[in-house]
Amino acid sequence: MSSVPHVPRWDVHRLPRAEGKCFLVTGGNAGIGYFVAEQLAGTGATVVLGSRDRAKAEAAIGSIGSRVPGADVKHVPLDLADLASLKASVDALGLDRLDAVVHNAGVALDHPPRRETADGHELMFATNHLGHFALTHHLAPLLTATPGSRVVTTGSFAAKSERLDLDDLQSAHDYRPKRAYARSKLAQMLFALELDRRLRAADSTTVSVLVHPGGALDSLTPSRPPVHVRTTGERLSRLPLGLVVQGKDAAAWPAVRAVLDPAVRGGRMLSPRAFGLRGTPRTEPLWNHLADTVTAARLWTASRDLTGTDPTFSTADTAVLSRDPGGPTGARERSPGEVNRSG
Repeated sequence: MSSVPHVPRWDVHRLPRAEGKCFLVTGGNAGIGYFVAEQLAGTGATVVLGSRDRAKAEAAIGSIGSRVPGADVKHVPLDLADLASLKASVDALGLDRLDAVVHNAGVALDHPPRRETADGHELMFATNHLGHFALTHHLAPLLTATPGSRVVTTGSFAAKSERLDLDDLQSAHDYRPKRAYARSKLAQMLFALELDRRLRAADSTTVSVLVHPGGALDSLTPSRPPVHVRTTGERLSRLPLGLVVQGKDAAAWPAVRAVLDPAVRGGRMLSPRAFGLRGTPRTEPLWNHLADTVTAARLWTASRDLTGTDPTFSTADTAVLSRDPGGPTGARERSPGEVNRSG
């Protein structure tokens, strides 16, 4: 008889219990992030929605509570485009440990003109990549204090055909909104994989996992009033597309599995099973350009310089956190923009 233990098949509808754990979901008040939060709340965990809009977050909390009896869902103000505010947002969590963060929030602009944050960074690159890079730095002590914690980063199928221009990361010289969005998501994906390499080099128990949600449409997404309301006409008109893509409830499955499944390993990518567009989540081979460690390392250096932060995970972070709850550590923080800014 074989002594190999049986590993149960992952069931998106029967998630393992997670009482006593705490998860942060950026952009958890709407879209895919909402469904990530709803599904995680159903496991008994505490879920924190990181969101700029308090009213939308409260609506999401009410919706989750109506579907998950006894759900423990909270809100923390979080504006990823405002780098200087991120430390205060992490402090506002009031936590001394964190089991996982899901880097989900993002912005997509379809038309010019090019927009910048107050720090002078292109808005999509700043929100989707730089903000999550800096947030990871500030969360590092909480994650380090939690054995086996996870950083889950949401990429995009749109990044599959793109390449980074390291000399124009912020599309200052050739701005095309859809390309700029895809490149910002590619930057996130490269960051997730480089982060895991650095975690392994530091012998950290924290792992970094990459996910992408496939194709997700509002018209295929079940209603969650007042967060999302789907009309009968929308549902019927888009039914044929359900053969190719899916709703945002199913698009949340890769991130939820990355948070909860003990079999998931760092440095891997989870995506929908059917052509990466729809279906249950599985581990997908990394796209060729995601294995470019030279570009990933150069992106890390540029991101460090642009944000004034450097995500590091060490036991020293935990020791300092225990002495000074208000002072997470890591590399010396510089003011954003203190060094060269590309854009």
